[in-house]
Amino acid sequence: MADMKIDSMVASDLTSAMTDFSVDTATTDGASEQKKNTWTDTEFPSKFGYYTDEKTPEITAVIDAKATWTVGKGFTADEITTMLLDTIKGNGFDTFNTILENAMRTMLIGGNFYAEIIRDDEDNLINLKPLDPAVMRHEFNEQGMFTGFTQLSKRAGKGEKTFKPEQIFYLARNRVADEMHGRGIIEKLKLVLDMKNEAMADARQVHHWHGKPRWKFKLKTDDPTEIAAYKRKMDAATGTGENIYEPYDVSESELIAIPSNATINFLPWIKYLDNQFYEMAGVPKIILGGSGEFTEASAKIAYLAFQQGVEEEQLYIEEQVLSQLNLVINLEFPASLENELLSDKAKDGAVNVQPNETTAGAGQ
Repeated sequence: MADMKIDSMVASDLTSAMTDFSVDTATTDGASEQKKNTWTDTEFPSKFGYYTDEKTPEITAVIDAKATWTVGKGFTADEITTMLLDTIKGNGFDTFNTILENAMRTMLIGGNFYAEIIRDDEDNLINLKPLDPAVMRHEFNEQGMFTGFTQLSKRAGKGEKTFKPEQIFYLARNRVADEMHGRGIIEKLKLVLDMKNEAMADARQVHHWHGKPRWKFKLKTDDPTEIAAYKRKMDAATGTGENIYEPYDVSESELIAIPSNATINFLPWIKYLDNQFYEMAGVPKIILGGSGEFTEASAKIAYLAFQQGVEEEQLYIEEQVLSQLNLVINLEFPASLENELLSDKAKDGAVNVQPNETTAGAGQ
């Protein structure tokens, strides 16, 4: 007879089977002890793919929105500066405004924007020509100072083109510590967007199975020819929704149904990931036209928070235009709610505090 003593019980050890969440350490890729250091954004094509792919329209929407809000209303400057910048043509059909909007998009995608500074014989600025970040190599010395850029060739047999630092209008978004490059937002959004697309694909498949269920057939033959013929007829009939007639005892069929409560509800998970995406991107849904889950008060706060980020981007661009091109511009902000929020607060008036509320508990 088996031993049924209670003290024979043993416990498992899951300490090695379960691991705590952790994040890998990271080091900057700034200057090292080498006299010449280089860096190239080899991952830009992958990041650019997320921006252009039709399966990731959310990334396109938030990047375009932030670029539009940052420079979309244009700039103001003195008359001479305005006349000079109005002559900038970029690739031939650009304007200074579209070049700055291009710069914002490119920085948000990969973190870095480059434009060749073209001057005449008298050193006057005559053009800014945007360049592909994927082929731009940074070169800097052991002290962490830029010594130049090299434009790698996209075509075999073509030589490289070198630039001095002052020959490139360079913008770097979110540079960290001693790194010699910026960081875009796509690398942070990829995981959430991948999970959202996977959940949507799974939900789509489940809905297909509910609308067009699958069947399992147990054929009473093992002849490959008969099985293939049965399969063709059955697939053709079920594909068009036709009735099926067959001799008695030829096969047994079973509907592979998915009970309505037997699968996970994807919608809350998709909504959660969607909210996470826009929060991480720093662009509220109201900026893109969505307002279903916002009260008027929360919408104003979200808008005001977004405004701070846009104004920071504008300040960065204005400073870099002054530093690198020696031109003073002021980027216009489309619309501000600060005055309206202050007006609302004034209308609310002072908080009415009763005397006993300030003295409650004083004698206790």
